[in-house]
Amino acid sequence: MTSKPLSILIDHLFRQTLPDEVCRLFHGRGRCFPGLEHVTVDWLQGQILVSLFKEHEPTWVETLKSELQTLMTAQTWADQVSAVILQHRYISGAPIDVVYGALSAMPVVNEQGLKFGLSVGANQNMGLFLDMRLGRQWVKSQAKDKRILNLFSYTCGFSVAALTGGADHVVNLDMSKAALKQGKANHKLNGHDLTKVTFLGHELFKSWGKVKKLGPYDLIIIDPPSFQKGSFALTKDYQRILRRLEELLTERGTVLACVNSPQVSAQFLIDEMAREAPQMQFDARLPNPPEFPDIDEDSNLKCLVFNKETLN
Repeated sequence: MTSKPLSILIDHLFRQTLPDEVCRLFHGRGRCFPGLEHVTVDWLQGQILVSLFKEHEPTWVETLKSELQTLMTAQTWADQVSAVILQHRYISGAPIDVVYGALSAMPVVNEQGLKFGLSVGANQNMGLFLDMRLGRQWVKSQAKDKRILNLFSYTCGFSVAALTGGADHVVNLDMSKAALKQGKANHKLNGHDLTKVTFLGHELFKSWGKVKKLGPYDLIIIDPPSFQKGSFALTKDYQRILRRLEELLTERGTVLACVNSPQVSAQFLIDEMAREAPQMQFDARLPNPPEFPDIDEDSNLKCLVFNKETLN
């Protein structure tokens, strides 16, 4: 990496108007900025999180830190930024360096009127996937009076959006009890009635009985990891979910099927749905936020809507 890409990054940040809600400020992973493919920058409403997904020369990292510190001398930034954090995502445990200010490890942020608690510096992921912003917006718009199943729910972002949108009940399933605990906290942050939310800390493929008993569902959200050691491999296990949809959905049920692996295309979801759940008809692909540009549409997040075909 040369100094030119680094200057492009700093110039890009300097020209930003810091918004009043959480968002991505710079997305190098979409390969629209040559030489910066392994860099992202997120705005956490007072804190800047710079993530490196690949090891760089020590001199480059030190130059980056110095440039970020210089950026903080600009009055606009100094007035709004309390900390700049550099996270090394390529290292086990994703350690951080506090480049400027003092870290706030457990901030609460806003996204389109929703509140979420984050964990900065303790884990590889902070608790909210910012590229799913429009997906959460769509769920909120569709949720009124519906019973919803949120598979691989993580910290329940979709569930928070659904309850805010008037869902009748949401069932969240995730193997991580810690993630579900944060999900419950997120619901509390938004003043939700927790009697309308069920949290299942289970491995999906061992829990079909519990999941089915709590149905049927008007909307099922499938947003799995690309790979989870010992429990989920996307190209092998996604089909095992799809073939269960018939017994889980209501007569006019809807599925939001997501995948965020650059190696797996949107067509994979369409083809596998046609094969495993032919009663489901492809409706639309949700757009991605404009702050996540990508040179290849099929390399970034894919969120596809399918509707159950009914016999008239």
